[in-house]
Amino acid sequence: MEPPSGPASRRHVPWSRLLLAGSLLNFWTPPTATQLTVETVTPLAAEGSDVLLLAHNMTKNTLGYAWQRGERVDNAQLIASYRVDTNATTNGPAYSGRETLYPNGTLLIRNVTQRDTGSYTLLVTKNDLQTEIQTGHLHVHPVLPTPVITSNNSNPREHEDTVVLTCGAETQNTSYMWWINSQSLPKGTRLELSEDKRTLTVVAVTRNDTGPYVCEARNPVSVSRSDPFTLDVLSPVAKPSLQASNATVTEHEGPVILTCLADETGVSIRWFFKGQSLLLAQRMTLSSDKSTLTIDPVSREDTGDYQCEAFNRGNSSRSDPLRLRVTWRENSRALGVGAITGIVIGVLLVLTLLAVLGHLIFLHRGNWPPASTSGRGPSGSSVS
Repeated sequence: MEPPSGPASRRHVPWSRLLLAGSLLNFWTPPTATQLTVETVTPLAAEGSDVLLLAHNMTKNTLGYAWQRGERVDNAQLIASYRVDTNATTNGPAYSGRETLYPNGTLLIRNVTQRDTGSYTLLVTKNDLQTEIQTGHLHVHPVLPTPVITSNNSNPREHEDTVVLTCGAETQNTSYMWWINSQSLPKGTRLELSEDKRTLTVVAVTRNDTGPYVCEARNPVSVSRSDPFTLDVLSPVAKPSLQASNATVTEHEGPVILTCLADETGVSIRWFFKGQSLLLAQRMTLSSDKSTLTIDPVSREDTGDYQCEAFNRGNSSRSDPLRLRVTWRENSRALGVGAITGIVIGVLLVLTLLAVLGHLIFLHRGNWPPASTSGRGPSGSSVS
């Protein structure tokens, strides 16, 4: 609506005085045929949008009008005022720079924020200084982002842990809904919703509670749904069993193959020897899934108890020990060493005896035959 054309008034009264007069006359305003109304477009506005406060049924003998924050006339809350005879707009203390007052009385608020929520009062002053007042209301809501489901326990253990799922950040005037496996939540004692339905508690989770879960956040201006969230429930690990291709072997023979048999899928395998983590020797190899240990060739050092353990991120279970016995020819080898030692000692003794004997012979030959006695003949009577 364009402002009515006509000559400007000869009296120029300050607008602040007109507002004061209008506030005083507000206590008594004669009834009119058509009631002034204010329409908010839209009354439930999304944050960042533009809003119009439309003035309907404006009288033609209008001196001016003013928009203010709140439900009563207060110069401190003046946004802007417009005087018809001078076509002049004056901004007030509550003007933020985002408001535009049009000559037809409409107030535009651009890029609204949640702080703009509240009441807005239009004061219309007529040429006879009588006034009309009407109030409109604006509610600004945030545009909800995509909610993210968070969990208080990323790897809950089956039948042991309780999981709390939360749908996004908390916002005012927001309602929440949940789905599991694309279905509404089933009725049950283990599923509990908070009062505002933003939090879903799963008591004593089972492997059937993995999901996926989806939550929806809704307010008067937007609806947003989360991405699917899958709960990783850690089930108990059954006790594996250990088998050997041969539990008793002879040293330097082989191979010996130890196989770990686990009932569950999705578990990892590790090995133990004599109660300690197995340190792989060069003679040992593991299969790609580590379920098979091959020893080739076998050494007496491999004798002992072997165990395998199946585990996931939260649970583990170890097999019973399996004893590997490695035999070797201990006695035969010992006799061979003794014999060699005896031979060596015997040879040394023989050599020693030969050396002693040779020495004695040498000494004996040095005094043989014995030397004859000088001047002496054979015993008996001498020849005359």
